[in-house]
Amino acid sequence: MGAERIGYVDGETPLEGLLFRPTEAPRAAAAVFPTIMNTTPAVEAKAQALAEAGYLAMVCDLYGRTPADFAQSQDWAGELTRNVEMHRAQLYASLAALRIRAEGLPLLAIGFCMGGQAVLELARSGADLRAVASFHGLLQTLAPAQPDTVRARILVCHGYADPLVPREHVIAFWEEMDRAGADWHFHAYGKVKHGFTNPNPPPDNGVVDYDASADRQSWAAMLNFFDEVLG
Repeated sequence: MGAERIGYVDGETPLEGLLFRPTEAPRAAAAVFPTIMNTTPAVEAKAQALAEAGYLAMVCDLYGRTPADFAQSQDWAGELTRNVEMHRAQLYASLAALRIRAEGLPLLAIGFCMGGQAVLELARSGADLRAVASFHGLLQTLAPAQPDTVRARILVCHGYADPLVPREHVIAFWEEMDRAGADWHFHAYGKVKHGFTNPNPPPDNGVVDYDASADRQSWAAMLNFFDEVLG
């Protein structure tokens, strides 16, 4: 199953998505937001798995370019996420590109690491999405959800030993979602670190660590969640 390259823009910034189509008529369309390193083989594999499960899936572009290394990706990510309005506008540009190709299908969004944080930003902003699923995404935000604005149902799959997301961030997220009146689900996997869905983590990083069990369980949870949301 090959990917179709989709050109789109955020303002004057050219972006490129990768669109994976199912073999039969799709049941919904899913935006797939990648890690801080932008599109990677691991994220592309997840989008392909979504297509095999019957979804039109598009890997979205975070920067319009590929970082040379992790340090550069950190710089780019910081520039983007420090400006909430700019960040959310870029995420909405990706949704718009997918919506054109979805042809009226229900829209979903999933994300990994930085992409997991991105889909939560979309939900907080009131994006017209049926559901979002965040995998090992950061939970903090500079613009918390306001009461009665969250339209998407939310699934968070979290490694409870993630050093980037301490327990106080988890509790603060729960309280934020409650104040907003959101429909949210939170799955935590004990002893599991950051990036648990990536089978090829960077060596000797001490933060990202693949966990096959958490990877399988979280993916199954997402599929079941989408089944319930879509009816």
